[in-house]
Amino acid sequence: MNLLKLMNKKSVFILLMALPFLGLAQQKQTKVLRVLLAAEIDPRTNRLMELALNQATEDSVDYVVIEMDTYGGALTDADEIRTMVLDFEKPVYVYINKDAASAGALISIACDSIYMAKAASIGAATVVTSDGAAAPDKYQSYMRSIMRSTAEANGRDPRIAEAMVDETLEFDSITQAGKVLTFSTSEAIKNGYCEAQVSSIDEIMERSGVTDYELIDFKLNATDKIIALFLNPFISGILILIIIGGIYFELQTPGVGFPIIAAIIAATLYFVPYYLNGLAENWEIIMFFIGVLLIAAEIFVIPGFGVAGVAGIVFTLGALILVMVNNDNLDFSFVELDSLLIASVTAIIGIMGSIVLMFFGGARLSQSKVFNRVALGTSMDRSAGYTSSFMKEPMVGKTGEAHTILRPSGKVLIDGDVFDAFTRGNYIDKGARIVVISDEGTSLKVKEVE
Repeated sequence: MNLLKLMNKKSVFILLMALPFLGLAQQKQTKVLRVLLAAEIDPRTNRLMELALNQATEDSVDYVVIEMDTYGGALTDADEIRTMVLDFEKPVYVYINKDAASAGALISIACDSIYMAKAASIGAATVVTSDGAAAPDKYQSYMRSIMRSTAEANGRDPRIAEAMVDETLEFDSITQAGKVLTFSTSEAIKNGYCEAQVSSIDEIMERSGVTDYELIDFKLNATDKIIALFLNPFISGILILIIIGGIYFELQTPGVGFPIIAAIIAATLYFVPYYLNGLAENWEIIMFFIGVLLIAAEIFVIPGFGVAGVAGIVFTLGALILVMVNNDNLDFSFVELDSLLIASVTAIIGIMGSIVLMFFGGARLSQSKVFNRVALGTSMDRSAGYTSSFMKEPMVGKTGEAHTILRPSGKVLIDGDVFDAFTRGNYIDKGARIVVISDEGTSLKVKEVE
């Protein structure tokens, strides 16, 4: 009897100790992470999904719900998002509140469950170029294959997924020859490509047997927002302009420092976001710096402008373009034509803008008060009490010869006197005839007489 009492007391004690933990278990809510995907599928949305799924893992969320409204985008980025969704350990649902076309359809099919709002649609996954025309068959073939495999991975009919890409397929009165397949909400439900029509995430979770949950909206932090901003082609074009313009102005006025610092900062802001997003490879960045070094060698070391200069321009321009497209070591098999076109146009516009800045803004910039403050080019006038025996008379228009090699700075000989001089970035050999085009404080800006 005493033993029985002792056992009862022990059981009560264990129960009392366990109560707090039981309470915690009862209080634990289901965590649901909502990710808004309502933009073109591109490197920015690719990074957004990567960060969202990483947060979902860190926070131990139970469900991820992608709220989608997109007309598609880059195939390469869609494929990477698809892979991330398929590999994610917890359930990933998609709520199509309007459209899931093209790349959006691929991502949706990769999700464990598909839910659609009234009047929503899914399909039309043909790969197209920037002008809306169908891309070459190699792209279509690849899209058909990943649509099939993705559908099979989640137990959906692969023929339907393929028909969303190939307009020639026709079966079971579902598709029509000559038209790619697009489902409305009711059609998607009928054919196993949608679990149910819903109007909110509450309905989705209720159908999953979850009534008590914490909804967490994924939001980019300040750093990630800045990174996403710099992935914009417009911003990339401006950075290219600063890179090229900064290098040019530093060569034009050696020793100033400010232009090259601006170029270095712009190059960092250009390459780092693409690198973090997995687009810029190490060899592409190295290629850029090799190009800059070749151009510098052509200007400062090698007379004239030949192979090194041309190779430097090709390397520099090529690197700026390649970091913006998801090529695989120069394999462009799955790089969409419009992505390559956008990257090329962005780089060319940036370079053309820098050329315009060089020729039309260079003179004004070098004479501006702001530039003189940065360049420490303040003139010491005789009226202010300064005296000097240097350049007592106007020098603009005077001719002479290069006393040393100018690359671009050096010395010139005019009327028997030697002066410090520099060019606009051009190489001038020793002994060549020159003419003074401007008086830059203690130096003369000259050019070679043709």
